[in-house]
Amino acid sequence: MLERFRAFLESLAGSTEPIETGDPRIAVIALCLQVMEADGAVLAVERRKMREIIEEQYKLDDQGLDALIQAGETAESEAIDFFKFTSEIKRHLSGEQRIELVGMLWEIVYADGIRNEMEDHVIWRIADLLGVSGRDRILKRQEVAARIDAKEENDTQQED
Repeated sequence: MLERFRAFLESLAGSTEPIETGDPRIAVIALCLQVMEADGAVLAVERRKMREIIEEQYKLDDQGLDALIQAGETAESEAIDFFKFTSEIKRHLSGEQRIELVGMLWEIVYADGIRNEMEDHVIWRIADLLGVSGRDRILKRQEVAARIDAKEENDTQQED
């Protein structure tokens, strides 16, 4: 399931054409930004996590990554709601890929170690507009939280 999502994203990354308004990668980044802004504080750790995820998914060099993020920031600043981005994504991603995207959003939420109700609400709205069920949204949140807890436990054990 994750492999198909990655394959789709990699197919987008192969293009050397300039970034255009209808590029679904812009919509993905805009949603990432909206999730980061949900709690009122965009932290450096969240930005790093988003860059890491986008760089890995799209196989971009620093210049391409910066240009794509800038395009996402511009689109996000001009948007009045999530619909513009979620409708673009629904046209390009399968149901399984949209579920994986929700998982990416949870990764960004947990990057700062704190999850709050505003972030929950934003992801709930995005997932709903993407056609991702509440069950799948919660399962993705639990997967990400469990992975982070396991990593923190492993890091603690290595320090001892």
